This record gives sequence, structure tokens and C-alpha cells, in this order.
Amino acid sequence: MALFRSPRSAFGALRPACVQLTRVQTAENVCRLAARLAAVSGPALQELQEYVLFPLRFALRAPGPQRERLVQSAVQCMASVLAATAVRRPELLRELLAELCACLAPGPAAPSEDVKLAVTEALRTLLHSASGDVSLSLYQPSTLPLLGCAVSLLLGLVERERAKQLKVSALKCLQVLVLQCDCQEHRPLGDDEAQQCGDLFASFLPGISISLSRVVTGDIKQGHKPTVAAIRLFYLIVGLVMADAQLARVPKSKEKLPEKESRVSEILVHRGADWSKSTAEKLSLLLRKMVEFSSVHPHWKVRLELVELVHHLLRNCSHSLESSFTHLLKALVGLVNDESSEVQSRCNEVLQGIAEQRIIAQSRALADVLSENLHSLATALPRLMSSQDDTGKVSTLSLLLGYLKLLGPKINVVLNSTSHLGRLSKALMQVLELDVTDVKVVEDRRWGCEGSLQPGVQNGRCQRKYFRFFTEEKVFQLLQQVCRVLGYYGNLYLLVDHFMGLYGESAMYRKQAAMVLNELIAGAAGVGVDVLQEREASPSMDDLKGSVTSILEEYTDQANWYLITSVDTEEVSHEQHPVNHTGLPARPGGTCSTILLPSPELHATARTMNSNIWQMCIQLEGVGCFAAVLGKEFRLLLLTALYPVLEKAGDKTLLISETALGTLAEMSEACGYGSVQHLINDNSDYLVNGISLGLRQLAQQPHASRVLDTMLRHSDASLLPLVEDVIQDVLSTLDQCYNSQASTFLGVLHSLMTALVQWFGSFCSEEQQQQQSTECQNRTLSPGPQAVTARDMEQFFLDYIRQKQIAEGDVPDSGDEEADEVPTLAKPEPNNCETEGEAPLPSHAQLAKDVLERCIHLLSDRSLRVRLKVLDVLELCVIVLHPHGNHLLPMAHRVWPALVTRLISDDPLAVLRAFKVLCTLAQKCGDFLRPRFSRDVLPKLTSSLLSQAPASARARPVYTHTLAFKLQLAVLQGLGSLCEKLDMGECDLNKVADACLIYLSAKQPRKLQEAAHSVFLHLMAVDPDWTWLLLTETCCPHGYEPPHASLRPVKLAGMGRQRNELTDNVRLLLERLRQRESGAQEPPP
Repeated sequence: MALFRSPRSAFGALRPACVQLTRVQTAENVCRLAARLAAVSGPALQELQEYVLFPLRFALRAPGPQRERLVQSAVQCMASVLAATAVRRPELLRELLAELCACLAPGPAAPSEDVKLAVTEALRTLLHSASGDVSLSLYQPSTLPLLGCAVSLLLGLVERERAKQLKVSALKCLQVLVLQCDCQEHRPLGDDEAQQCGDLFASFLPGISISLSRVVTGDIKQGHKPTVAAIRLFYLIVGLVMADAQLARVPKSKEKLPEKESRVSEILVHRGADWSKSTAEKLSLLLRKMVEFSSVHPHWKVRLELVELVHHLLRNCSHSLESSFTHLLKALVGLVNDESSEVQSRCNEVLQGIAEQRIIAQSRALADVLSENLHSLATALPRLMSSQDDTGKVSTLSLLLGYLKLLGPKINVVLNSTSHLGRLSKALMQVLELDVTDVKVVEDRRWGCEGSLQPGVQNGRCQRKYFRFFTEEKVFQLLQQVCRVLGYYGNLYLLVDHFMGLYGESAMYRKQAAMVLNELIAGAAGVGVDVLQEREASPSMDDLKGSVTSILEEYTDQANWYLITSVDTEEVSHEQHPVNHTGLPARPGGTCSTILLPSPELHATARTMNSNIWQMCIQLEGVGCFAAVLGKEFRLLLLTALYPVLEKAGDKTLLISETALGTLAEMSEACGYGSVQHLINDNSDYLVNGISLGLRQLAQQPHASRVLDTMLRHSDASLLPLVEDVIQDVLSTLDQCYNSQASTFLGVLHSLMTALVQWFGSFCSEEQQQQQSTECQNRTLSPGPQAVTARDMEQFFLDYIRQKQIAEGDVPDSGDEEADEVPTLAKPEPNNCETEGEAPLPSHAQLAKDVLERCIHLLSDRSLRVRLKVLDVLELCVIVLHPHGNHLLPMAHRVWPALVTRLISDDPLAVLRAFKVLCTLAQKCGDFLRPRFSRDVLPKLTSSLLSQAPASARARPVYTHTLAFKLQLAVLQGLGSLCEKLDMGECDLNKVADACLIYLSAKQPRKLQEAAHSVFLHLMAVDPDWTWLLLTETCCPHGYEPPHASLRPVKLAGMGRQRNELTDNVRLLLERLRQRESGAQEPPP
């Protein structure tokens, strides 16, 4: 706290120290004065300001060599006095400025860095201490030499000194000297005062700008702080001298000064038109160097200051420095995607401000600059995208996007130029070129009923694309934004017409043009587009609908919709018909093709098919995009779009099918349907009509079956009455064209039966569960041990003899197979209705029966593919007909001979599939199948297992990938359940056990051992006592003592045997059997 508050007391305290310093100029005396000054209050010191400064100034002007410690102490003490007081006399301000500058003057003994730092800090304090009017008195023509001296000395420090702190201090001092300090102590300059200072500082502009540019582009080791301070000072002084508002007020002729200032007038600059133009050209060179260096500076604060430079100059010097904005705007736009969030945020704010103030829109010169930049960049874009790394590509595309955003509504000026639009469009075509070398795209196929749409899974999902010139997803997102901004601001009809021309011009551009068209429509609707300013007028719904309709017609044209996407001969033949045919297209309600098209390549390369697949995916994504844009208005276009999309949803190429399913989801959401199922059901009348026409004109419209297939996979039981007639058409067509179209129609029938199982399978499963629960209750709730009567014993043996005769085929009238089977068929099953008065079959069961009729005939087809499909359909038909045994059993009787042939003398793949059908038949038909299986199939299966066992026992691990292994595994996994379901007799069980016992060997592959385990677990369920005896004959882990001495000891063949490869698995099975008998029963796997 100050001890001396009045000037009198302060004077008494300071006088001895001031006198002593005046007499002897030493650093100690300066420190003594500084200590006294600390005890004086500010108001008192203000009254004694010049008195206290006198000895300090005298110490600086003392003759002889200056001592650095004395000068530094005196300058620091002077700075403390100036910080506590205000300079109120202009003369004092000029004198102090001159004296401090003299301390920096170069000479034989140059001052140290500490002295220079103290002087620059004192200069800054001096300039801050001068009040408003006093400060402005320094900026007169007469003081120009003094100002020039100060500026020159400070610039020398900035350029030559290495100390970072000294550089920054000198730059801040310069900023205050040119009245660009951002502190609150200085009031803002008025217009006249700013004009006067601008005229004065114009003389210093060349030297200041050149020196500052050297600092900015200097060694990066100097750190970021000097660079940031230099950039700030550069744009502040340039923004003041080259301000548009000031240059507009400069008189045409130079004002004449009084004669006493004639020398000064020679160095004063007249900011006329010639000077402004010449200076702007020179500044443009400096700015270009500074921008190139600063935009890639590693420190984010330097890049942030560069953004401020562009903002300040664009706001104040948009006319005077228009030649520099090529580089400035490039830098600003390029920093939009800077790695620093602060730089990104500020850059976006500046761009947003430029757009809101309509600086570009109101300046023809800036718009021309942007147009030229855009043209140059579009010309170089293909070269840059093929030569730069991903980071460089992101920067280049960010620049392109920024130009388009800054142009905003002015973008139509560019698009109206044929040269500009041509350059830009061709650049996009080359950059968006896809990589079509991946064979996996062609190989991935959709099998069976894969691709069923799950709610919300497919919606809005676009396929990941792979491009030739880039891999980064960010690059593709920027290209999407470029196209959308074009659609948002540009003339939609002009753009659509231009890119539709490129779409039809060459197959090389077709995929890229389709991608651009999709994004243009999205951008025109304002979907997912990021812009800086709103457009002047949005396109109407009619405009959007007109553009979408024309694009849809081009997409779904036969030449562009039916492309070869597979080497499958069946599919290639399908794709050829609509291309060669010039009559009705494959979509109902469409127009006829008017172009005679060349025949497709019969042997298309993988590259061509890959390209065609991607073209289809892009066009399908476009349909989904159009639906999202139009919303419920797209319902009017469903007649054109829905049928073709459903065709592609049934395509065997996985990528096309998945994309089409996503498109269906987008269409259903856009049109207000709750799901794809509702979309199909509500439009089923139109679709069914198209399918019917297609089936009648199969040569011209071979894809009608795909539409029906897709409808069945993505609808519910309510669709069945609508498509029942169409299914009959399919069956009729199959009867007529089974030689050429069987595989195609079997795919539809497979989808139909899968749908019927899904829709009506609950009845079968409920009945099956009820039967299983009844059996389980009978087993678990059976009465405990009771007294056995003689009649019970007699009945037991009679039943045993009868069952054994049936199992061995020793039954009456067995010579004639038909006579044997008729009584069995005539017997109704307990759960079925009587034949007399039986209700007619439900529609779905009748369809299954009709399909099964065709399967019987096609089971012997020459094509393995057809036989495999028939077996799949046959299995589903059995499941659907299961509740209707009176119809299922005769059909099973008819199908049995052909099925046996497939089981015992067919390709291993067909054997696998046929065995699966056999397991399903056994589960559904029960006793009806037992004698046939025992007589016709079981011997072949067991002999096959026995013959293959040695090979699998000595096989290497690769054997598990062979078809033989898969066949062994399938038979072992199903054989146990077959024995249990069919309740096989002891003789058949012995055959099964003998064939499977060898697979309990530890030498067999692990999976085969596990499958053999499952067989014996099922056998335990059929006859546990017999299974125990069989296993103990192989290996008996412990002996059995008779409960009474009168009984003979139990002797089993497996007792006392040495450990072998069967031991471990047999012991495990015996343990499971023991647990089962003791009450801890486990269901067989």
C-alpha cells in the first residue's frame, strides 16, 4: 500500500534519490529510485511524472559508453513510471519515443537481448500511456521521420533477432505503434482519423509487409507465437491501408503541404488508383507465399490466424485486393476440414458469415475469381486424384466443395457455361470410376430363401463401393456433397439433361452418371445437403417428379435393366431375351422399346459382370432415393418402379438382391406403408396381373417368376388367395416347359412351400408337440411295478412274436407289394377324419399336394441341380401335408420308389439331400415307412457305413472337408432318430448297431464319434436293455455279483478285455445309460 499520497510528501521522498541519480548514473541509484517509487501513489506520481523521468532520461543520454545494466534498469524504471501515469504532453511523447528508439540504434556496441526486450516493453508502455489526443499528435506528417525510425528499428528486431520472446514483444509493439492494438484503453479511430493514419502508414506498408512475410515464411523452429503475431499484424496494417472505404475517399490529386514540411511530402504516399493497383499486385505475391506456408503449418494456432487474415481482408479489402482472393479463398475453403476442431469451427463461421453477408453474390469480381478457381480445379481434378494420397484428395475435394458453397446461387452462372459444366462433369465421371476387378462380387450368390427382410435391417443401407482412384470413405462423402450442392443451387433440368446425356453416351460413364443423378435429386430436395446459404427458390414437387420420372424411365429401360450379371447359363439366357426383344418390356404398363439393341456377349468377362452388377445396384439405390425425395407422391410411380425392383429382389446375385430389398424398404417407408409386406399386399392386384402376363409370354418376360418369388418371401398368409391362380399358372407352365424352365420354377415353388410352412406350420408343430408331450407323460406317469398275471405274460409274448414277424417282413400277402400297401393306406390314422364325409383340403394343403405331384415326376430329372431343388421342395411339401395323413400317405407311397433311387444310386449331393427328406418323412409318416425303410434303404445305408469306416479311420484332418465325410456324418446324425421314430425291430437295430459301433473308435474323426454317440443314445430310447447288453459285450468296465449264491455268476463277453479304441466311448455311453436308468434322463441331441 502506498505511503505517500500527496505530491508534497512524495516529492520529499523522491527528491534525494532523483538528485543522487542525476549526479551519479549507476544501476544501484536507479534501483534505489525504483524502490522509492513503489511507495508513491498514482495520483501523486502523475504530478511528479516529468520530475521523476528527468534523471532517468539523463541517465540514458549520459555521454560516454553506455553500460547495459544501467540502461536496462533505467528503461525498466521508466516503464514502471509510465505504466502508473499518463503522458499528457505531445512533446514529451515524441521526446521519450526518440530517446527509447536511440537505445535500439545499431552501433559499435550493440545492446544485449535483455536491453532490447526492456526497451520494446517500455515503448509499448509509452504508447499505451498516451491519452487519445496526445497519441494522435504523433501521427502527423511532421512526425513521419520519427515514426519511420521506430518502425524500422522494430522491424529489424523482428527479422534479425532469434529470441522468440523478443520477436513477439517487438511485433506487439509495432501493433500498438500502428494503432491496431486490441486493448480497451484506446478508443476506436473515427473515419477521418483512420483516413489520416492510413495515408501515413502507406509509406511504411512495403517495408512492413515484406518483413512480416519473411517472418511468417521463416524457419519453423522459431515457434508458432512469432508467426501468429506476424500474421495478425500483417492483416491489420494491410486492412487499414488498403481498406476499400478509405481508398474510395482518397482524392485524385495529392494534397500540398506547407513549405516547412516540403521534405516530408516527398516521402508521403498518395493512395491513388495507380498506387493501389501496383501495391495490390505486390501484396498478392506476398499473400500467396504466406498462405502456402501457413495453411500447412503444423501448429493449429497459425492456421487459425490464417483464417482470421482471410476474414479480415475479405471484409475490408474485397475490391482493392481482388487479385489476391484466388489464394485467400483457396486457403479458407481448404481449412474447412482441418484436423483441429477450433480451426474447423472458425472456418465454418467465417464461410457462413461470407454467405450471409452475400459478399460473393454482390461482388462480380469475387464470383469471377471463384469461377476461374473452380474451372482450374475441375481441370486438374483427375490428375490430382490419381497422384495424391488420401489426405491430399480430401483437401482437394474440400476445396472444390467450398468453392461451390461460396458461389451459392451464383453457381448457375458457372453451369450455364458449356466449358465449365463440361469440365466439372467429366472430372466427376473420371473421379467416380469404380473398381470392377473384384471377382467376389460376381461369386456371391443368394441361395434358397436367404435375403428375407427383417424389419429395419435393410432400410436406408447403401452398399459399400470400391473406387479406382481412392479408398477413403471421407473422399466419397465429399463427392456426394459436391453433387448434392450442385443439385441444391443448380438448374435441375439443365443438370439432369446433361448427366442423362453422359449416361447414354458411353457405358464407361454410365455408373458414375447414375451416381451423380441420384445425388442431384437428393440435393435438389434438400436431403442431406450442407450449405452456407439458402437458395433463392426451391424446385416444386412437379419439377422433382418430372425429373425423377425421366430418370426412372431411363433406368428401367430394357437395355439398362436387364444386364448379364452371372455366368449361370440359366440366368444368361434369361437376360438375353429382353435385350434382343423389341416388343413388350418385362415390366407391366411400360412402354415398348424403340431401339434395336445388339446381342449381348455370350461369354461375358468377370469385369463386365462386375460392372453390370454395380450399375444395377446404383440404379436400385437411385429408385430408393427418389422414393425418399418424393414421399407419398411416389405412389403414382409405383406402377413403373415396383415390379422391376421386385424382379431384382429375386435376383440370384447377392449384391443386387440385398440392394433391391433395401430399395423396397425405402419405398414402403416413403409411400406411407408400414412395411414391405403391406407394400406388396396393397399392390398385389397390379403385381399379380403382371406376373400372369409374364407367365403367358415367358420368352419375352422370363423374370415374372422372380417377382412372385419375392412376393412370397416378404408377405403373409393374406397374400395366398390373391396368388393362388398365379401358382396354378406356374404349375401349368412348368408342365409345359419342364425341360427348359424347371430350375426357375422350382425356385418359386420352393419359396411358396417355405412360405406355407411359415404361415401354416404352427398347426403341424402344435400337433407334434402334443404327441411328444403325450408320449412323455405316458413314459413318466406310467404306473409303478405291479403284479404280472399269466394273461399279461401271454399277451407280451404274442405281441413280441407279431412285431418280430412284421419287422422281418414275414406277414401275410407280402408277395405282392401293392396288395401289401393297400390295406395300410386304407387304414385311417387316429388323428385323421374318416374318409367318408371328409372335409375338402384347405387351399394351402391342396397347393402343397399339387406341387408334390410335380416333384414326383421331376425327381428323376437328368439335371442334378433340378433334382436337388426337387428334394428341397419335397421336404417342405411333406411338412405342409403332415396334418392331412389321408393325402400324405398315398403321395408318400408314390414318391418312395424315386426317393429310394436317389438314396442308393445318385450323386453324393443328392444322397445327402434325399436322406434329409427321408428323415422328415419318417418323422411325419411313422409306421407307414417302417417296412419300406427296413427293406429298401437300411441295408444300403449300413453297408455304406461299414465300407467307409476304414477310410475315415485312417484319414487326415482334410478328410472332414470331403463330400464322403459329410455323407457319413449326415447318415450317422439321422440314423438314430430314424430308428426311434420308426420303432425299428431287433433285427434292424442289430444292423444299425453293427454299422455304427465301429464309429465309436477313437481313430475316427471327432464329429463322426459324436454322431455315433447320438445313434446309441436314440437306441437307448428304443430298447435300453438290448443296448446295454450290446455295449457290455464290447466292453464291460466292472463285474456283476449274483444277488444269491444259488444263482450262477454273470459272464459277459466284454469282461476282462484289454483297453482298445472303443473303450472310452463305450464307457461313456454306459455311464449315460446308468444315469438314464437312475432317473437323470437326458434327451438325445
